[in-house]
Amino acid sequence: MLIALGCGSGAEPASSDFPADAFVTLPSQSQALVVAVRTAPQPPTRGGQSAQYSITEAASGKPASLLSLDVVPWMPSMGHGTSAVPTVEEVSPGTYLISNIYFYMAGHWVLRTTISSSASADMGGAQSDYVEPSFQIP
Repeated sequence: MLIALGCGSGAEPASSDFPADAFVTLPSQSQALVVAVRTAPQPPTRGGQSAQYSITEAASGKPASLLSLDVVPWMPSMGHGTSAVPTVEEVSPGTYLISNIYFYMAGHWVLRTTISSSASADMGGAQSDYVEPSFQIP
């Protein structure tokens, strides 16, 4: 069963593979950031996919760059995540590609996302923040 977790196309989506419209847009826990989430495929389905976070500073609307994101897929009703570990790469200022997301069963999933700033990043004074996009997987 765990072998299937690594299965996928192996190809990373290009920025153009994500739809223009966000699947969901939500403020960070501190309200300092706004995160627009796009998925490939959109809406997300069972299996492997990627997500794109476009993160802006809430006060200025400027892209929030040089952030560190820790993303953990989590199924709250079952109290578990997945053994697949997502990777994160900033592909342009304020735009982050999250690869290797694997929703292996239907139900309600969230992406527990801790956002940390580096010394040169500006998060409106915050050093650490949190956002939790939510998905219903068919």
